[in-house]
Parts: sequence; structure tokens; C-alpha cells
Amino acid sequence: MKRQTKSSLLWGVIGGMLFVVLAQGYLILVGPLPTSYVGMLSIGLLVGVTVGTVSYVLEPRLTAKGRT
Repeated sequence: MKRQTKSSLLWGVIGGMLFVVLAQGYLILVGPLPTSYVGMLSIGLLVGVTVGTVSYVLEPRLTAKGRT
């Protein structure tokens, strides 16, 4: 597996998990969310895919500019 692909997958996992953890913290500290647990996990999956895709696309540009 290419380093760029592995890095993007890891960023996607981190982004998705971060969303779910923050949503659960909101649920505990503030109150109910306007979505169910399934909805929360679905949004977390969407966030993870988006973060992974964006990191895959932008990493070569940042590497070319010497920012990584």
C-alpha cells in the first residue's frame, strides 16, 4: 500500500472517530441530538470519507510546497 493511501485512510478514521466522540460528549454534557445513534454513526462515516478524500487529494500539493 502506498504511503499516501495509508496516510489518507488513517486521517479518515481519525476524522470519523473524532466526530463520533464529540457528538457523544455533546450528548452527555448538553442533551439530546436531533439525530439517532445510527444517524450519528452515518454522519461520522461521511465525515471520515470526506476527510480521507481531501487528505488524499491535498497531500501531494502540500508535499510539493515542502509543508509536510
